[in-house]
Amino acid sequence: MTVPLGGVPLDGHDAIYAALVEAGFTDLWSAEVAGSDAFTPLALAAAWQPSLRLGTAVAPVFTRGPGLLAMSAAALAEAAPGRFSLGIGASSPVLVQDWNATRFADPYRRSRDVLRFLRAALRGETVDEVYDTFTVRRFRLERPPAVPPPILLAALRPRMLRLAGAEADGTILNWLADDDVPKVLAALGERRPGFEVAARIFVCPTEDTGYVRASARRLIATYLTVPAYAEFHRWLGRESVLAPMWRAWAAGDRRGAAELVPDELVDALVVHGSPEVCRARIERYAAAGVDVPVLALLPTPEVTAGGAAALTTLIAQLGPATLPLA
Repeated sequence: MTVPLGGVPLDGHDAIYAALVEAGFTDLWSAEVAGSDAFTPLALAAAWQPSLRLGTAVAPVFTRGPGLLAMSAAALAEAAPGRFSLGIGASSPVLVQDWNATRFADPYRRSRDVLRFLRAALRGETVDEVYDTFTVRRFRLERPPAVPPPILLAALRPRMLRLAGAEADGTILNWLADDDVPKVLAALGERRPGFEVAARIFVCPTEDTGYVRASARRLIATYLTVPAYAEFHRWLGRESVLAPMWRAWAAGDRRGAAELVPDELVDALVVHGSPEVCRARIERYAAAGVDVPVLALLPTPEVTAGGAAALTTLIAQLGPATLPLA
């Protein structure tokens, strides 16, 4: 499950995490955009629920210095030994430049360099290296983790996917349909032993199809106009489907752009319907090659009206302990 969940304060997530464990969820994966940071919700989970596996999806490679990113990862790996995976990614110009006043340049090489730095630093090595995109002088973690965390690299297109396959312990995918998975996995090339594929899957568990499509159109328009996601979907073969939306967005017509997202695309990219239908759709991602389907719950009319009790019920209905995968 993606955490934290909307509408619940962080200090109320102890009950949410307990409900997730009871429902049979195994992993918590954080997100980092403009809400909580990637590490704090997981640090709370490490203390509250020592059985859960934890992961960042993702910590951007630009917004923290390499040493600080290594320290944050090492601290969480120490708090949850053997249960933490570090997911890193390039993020986007808006998040990096507009919101964090940091230059977004050469995301491929920056991701590669940070990945290589972290691999050495988290093993406890002294890093004294001139990389293509930064230089580190004699950095060594004072508290290197006894169990260095696996490092997963968020990737969308062939070059970054090949880097993930060759040098990372896994990859993190986002905003793709289940039938997109084989093409994406084929681009990974040869993978490291134990390589893991995680995918964030947007899930809106309601049978109010009109609500889902209206709300998801806005979300899709916001994300798939980001250059990296636009190029990803061009590569997946959706240029003709998305071109009208892209033109409207470029012209400044945000509302019109959202209205041009076809229903078929919403249905492909957002899992919706009853909990049983949602679980069947999620299982299709697993069958296609996703090792870790990471649910990202979108608001539903039922949860909005019913509050925390409705959310807890929904978690139980979606969880593996209640409705086992076939």
